[in-house]
Amino acid sequence: MATTAELFEEPFVADEYIERLAWRTPGGGSRGGEAFDPKRLLEEFVNHIQELQVMDERIQRKVEKLEQQCQKEAKEFAKKVQELQKSNQVAFQHFQELDEHISYVATKVCHLGDQLEGVNTPRQRAVEAQKLMKYFNEFLDGELKSDVFTNSEKIKEAADIIQKLHLIAQELPFDRFSEVKSKIASKYHDLECQLIQEFTSAQRRGEISRMREVAAVLLHFKGYSHCVDVYIKQCQEGAFLRNDVFEDAAVLCQRVNKQVGEIFSNPETVLAKLIQNIFEVKLQSYVKDQLEEHRKSDAEQYLKNLYDLYTRTTNLSSKLMEFNLGTDKQTFLSKLIKAIFISYLENYIEVEIGYLKSRSAMILQRYYDSKNHQKRSIGTGGIQIHKRTEAKLSIQDLKERLRQRTNLPLGPSIDTHGETFLSQEVVVNLLQETKQAFERCHRLSDPSDLPKNAFRIFSMLVEFLCTEHIDYALETGLAGIPCSDSKNANLYFLDVVHQANTIFHLFDKQFNDHLMPLISSSPKLSECLQKKKDIIEQMEVKLDMGIDRTLNCMIGQMKHILAAEQKKTDFKPEDENNVLIQYTNACVKVCGYVRKQVEKIRNSMDGKNVDTVLMELGVRFHRLIYEHLQQYSYSCMGGMLAICDVAEYRKCAKDFKIVLVLQLFDTLHALCNLLVVAPDNLKQVCSGEQLANLDKNILHSFVQLRVDYRSARLARHFS
Repeated sequence: MATTAELFEEPFVADEYIERLAWRTPGGGSRGGEAFDPKRLLEEFVNHIQELQVMDERIQRKVEKLEQQCQKEAKEFAKKVQELQKSNQVAFQHFQELDEHISYVATKVCHLGDQLEGVNTPRQRAVEAQKLMKYFNEFLDGELKSDVFTNSEKIKEAADIIQKLHLIAQELPFDRFSEVKSKIASKYHDLECQLIQEFTSAQRRGEISRMREVAAVLLHFKGYSHCVDVYIKQCQEGAFLRNDVFEDAAVLCQRVNKQVGEIFSNPETVLAKLIQNIFEVKLQSYVKDQLEEHRKSDAEQYLKNLYDLYTRTTNLSSKLMEFNLGTDKQTFLSKLIKAIFISYLENYIEVEIGYLKSRSAMILQRYYDSKNHQKRSIGTGGIQIHKRTEAKLSIQDLKERLRQRTNLPLGPSIDTHGETFLSQEVVVNLLQETKQAFERCHRLSDPSDLPKNAFRIFSMLVEFLCTEHIDYALETGLAGIPCSDSKNANLYFLDVVHQANTIFHLFDKQFNDHLMPLISSSPKLSECLQKKKDIIEQMEVKLDMGIDRTLNCMIGQMKHILAAEQKKTDFKPEDENNVLIQYTNACVKVCGYVRKQVEKIRNSMDGKNVDTVLMELGVRFHRLIYEHLQQYSYSCMGGMLAICDVAEYRKCAKDFKIVLVLQLFDTLHALCNLLVVAPDNLKQVCSGEQLANLDKNILHSFVQLRVDYRSARLARHFS
């Protein structure tokens, strides 16, 4: 059995168990040189099975015995638990009885305590009253003998007593107790002064605990507020030694905020009173000194100082919002700021507008003086430059106005010597001044007045930038454009256009960046947008007028070149067989002039305006060449030269990069082929792709330019 027990090792696996049993049996395997003996192995298995059966019976008996023992112990345990439950119920019942008894005793004790208090309170009051009567008698006799009044170390007790006596004395009739009331009041005042002096000394020594103790005693005295005043006054000693009063104030309030809660029972009130004192004394005096110095003498410095001081004051207020100053600290601080600046903010916008007007006028006048230019009273249409005082216009003024609106030659134009009278430096200065004005307006204006004030500043910008500067330059530029038949004219109006566009982009940027945030939620928004729209439209009318007249002048210059350079013999050479040039001299000069103007237009304009103006110039250029070619008659070689000229004009037209212009010159080039084509091929050429859609009269007009048109043969073929 021992051997069998050894075979039952954990973990038990039946197959391994059989293998180990066979391995231990002699003849059960081939190890050790022994031959395998199945009979012996069978015998061993049978014996082992019998041993297992015996073991099983023994274990089963043991299990049954343990089960019986477990059942017996379970019954005993259940019986014991029932007994414990009964004992617990008895204990709980005793606990309830004890709790009721304790409650009864506690009730009795509370009742007894109430009775004792009812007896003791009147007794204490009587004792207190007796002591007060004793002290009152001393005042009545006129001699203070008690130690509490003579010992300076008992000032706290003396203060408590005199404060009570002072209250009692208020109820006594004056005629009988006037003398004693006076003595009590005098002592009350003396003790109050001593306490304040003690508080002051403790503050200078930095004894926070003593300050807290004295402040607690003074809390019931009338002079408590004086104690707070003393504290506030001493806090500020040596606190404002630097130049930055606002930073000093912030540091002081930060320091006091940490300290005041350890001293006073109402720290938020004391801190609020300190802040009020700083604003009403230190800051108000500082602001007044800074502003009154420049209020009447230097508006620019006055406005800068006002903006800076108000900004720094509001920033200080924002820092103070972190402290506990009571329930509505926002309103409290706003009232303090308003009290300082109200006299300056009431008329702020008038000062701002007055300064902006004078400053803008000075900037413009300084610019015109640098050009040695006296502004003329030029005004047409929407924006009036200057209001004339004369009732009648001079003949010259009338001519200028008519000339600006038409192309009629009404005398010489104004000679500006190529000066545009536009300056980005002037514009930047005006916009900078206005930007600063908008910033000050945003900060210093009452919220209800902000849109209205911003609109007034915008109106100043419109008056001086748009009217007095840009529009004046446009009017002067229009007056400076020569007539279309002028020779060698200086066409500088495109420079005016270029600078005006650049300036107006800057104006528009300031409108969006600085004005819009101030008026975006007010009715003034639509008014400003309309005003801006009117300005743009009025300027566009003048720009369109100037560009149109400038294009006319360009065409006039081309006409002069063609008239001076183009000869009749160019297209009817005397020797048809000895023509070496590829295109005429007139064509070369015209193309050179056109290319310069195209480049100038591209440099002067932006966006779609470039294509619009180039298209108009290209169409007029084509009409000029078309009409110019109609003035001559062409031999065969002359027609070839005309084709070469038009080919060069077409190459020049490619620089426009406008499809319509190139198509026009392509058609013109095709028309010129009619000047050289053989008579028999005329109908075929006229029905070609480029000429098929043209009016027959146009085709006929070109054919008539041929020197051989009179021949019956040509007329017959074309008809």
